[in-house]
Amino acid sequence: MADVNYSHQLHQQIALVTGATRGIGKGIAIALAQAGATVYITGRRVNPEDELTTIEGISGSLRDTQAIIEQAGGHCIPVPTDHGNDDQVRSLFERIQSEQDGRLDILVNNVYAGVAALRESYNQPFWDNEVELWDACNHVGLRCHYLASIYAARMMQPRQQGFICTISSWGSLAPIFGVAYSVGKAACDRLAAEMARELKPHGITSLSLWPGIVGTEHISQIFDESQQELDSGQGLEFQQGLPNTTTVDRPSTAMIRDRYNWETPLLTGRVIAALAADPNLMRRSGRVNIVAELAKTYGVVDDKGNVPASLRSLRFLLPSAIPALQTHAHWIPDLRLPWWLMLLAALPSPKATNG
Repeated sequence: MADVNYSHQLHQQIALVTGATRGIGKGIAIALAQAGATVYITGRRVNPEDELTTIEGISGSLRDTQAIIEQAGGHCIPVPTDHGNDDQVRSLFERIQSEQDGRLDILVNNVYAGVAALRESYNQPFWDNEVELWDACNHVGLRCHYLASIYAARMMQPRQQGFICTISSWGSLAPIFGVAYSVGKAACDRLAAEMARELKPHGITSLSLWPGIVGTEHISQIFDESQQELDSGQGLEFQQGLPNTTTVDRPSTAMIRDRYNWETPLLTGRVIAALAADPNLMRRSGRVNIVAELAKTYGVVDDKGNVPASLRSLRFLLPSAIPALQTHAHWIPDLRLPWWLMLLAALPSPKATNG
């Protein structure tokens, strides 16, 4: 793990990252440990050799994440947890409370189990799917975030301080993967905002965080497997969270092919570590925050030394729409569209009428 400018700023802080065997959660856990925190991590797969259904054979375990952290001198405590089981979640927080004398400084609500269901249901209208799709998207996800936040707030409130970060998605604003996904992510944003309102008098920050296109293990695998099809102009079928496309010239296809503006899991983690170390963090409470924008604000870079453009920056939007501009992206102003304009361009939200 490379040294960054916030190393050790979280010394003696206790953090919990849910769903940290791979992907964004793994990057978050590594970065928080890198910054000096003691990090509890959860997941169902304990050891790499454990028999457990994986996403298209992609590896990842609690021990894998722990090994990376400890090899770099960090402190990580893996706790096998199925977040679909309320008793296991309760036991998780009871263990942290017992081992850390009631202290929990940081909760990162990251765990999510809807990828396989989204893959199977992609491009189908919601009425052609059973209600189980909703549960797959929003049980180990939205509901689990709510439950974990309850237990975390009970530990943070007596100390009058704490930070709850809920990983969400720009899918809450744009119709990416269908009704169940978009509504769930919009609810995550609202969950963070409503919790912030009630937690503010107790010195606890709650916010929602939007990563961009993150090159996780399964997204990278899709890229590798699909490269030949993309180059030949064949269709790329939806797999594990990427959109279906029928032509290599489609902008979304070019973004996959060229890995344009992809973020790394570690970048999200470093941004969260920088947030946790910010003495003025409360000013961001209740808001949606974009990883790339915070990275620029805090001077954080990814493990390759890069800072990607924001999802609402012209430097991201124009090359995404016109792939030929990608090689000239550095000439495009890094200007961010205002939120009101983003809302106009996205799926309209419910509007009140005058009767």
